[in-house]
Amino acid sequence: MRPVAIANRHAGLRLNRAAVARMIRTLDAHAKKFRDGPPPGELSLVFLPDAALAKLHGDFLRDATPTDVITFAGDPAHYLAGEICVSVDAAVRYVGLPLAGRPRRRLAGTVRPQGPARQDAFSRELTLYVVHGWLHLVGYDDLAPAKKRTMRRAEARAMKLLRDARALPAFTLRRA
Repeated sequence: MRPVAIANRHAGLRLNRAAVARMIRTLDAHAKKFRDGPPPGELSLVFLPDAALAKLHGDFLRDATPTDVITFAGDPAHYLAGEICVSVDAAVRYVGLPLAGRPRRRLAGTVRPQGPARQDAFSRELTLYVVHGWLHLVGYDDLAPAKKRTMRRAEARAMKLLRDARALPAFTLRRA
């Protein structure tokens, strides 16, 4: 079993580290379904606010705009599989949850799930970002349209695998 280092740098995010590690280990256990699996070594997973991820995006990829996930390859010689940096705020925006301390805004013409359904959608979206980062580590790319379609199919298979294994972690956002 690989070591999984999990850091939560988002003030509003609540997570169960053991459940998140179980998700990664479930993916790792079925890695042959997704190419060869990630390189050996410790996997680092960091949950960040937009500003922190945008800074990484700018510093390392010369694009300081917010994004949902950035994956850094590790160094197997030093027993490092890689690092997945995930934007909690991107998932919040996607499902329309208010951030803690910010007023709720209603977008005209949109229908968003309410209450627990919205929290479930947020949790699934954040899980999808982790899956996306893990797939990058196993060799998937999404820069070209054909590769993006292949990545989307792999994401769907991975999410189904996690659902079937009951290995979907429950992420929650502290209420505003």
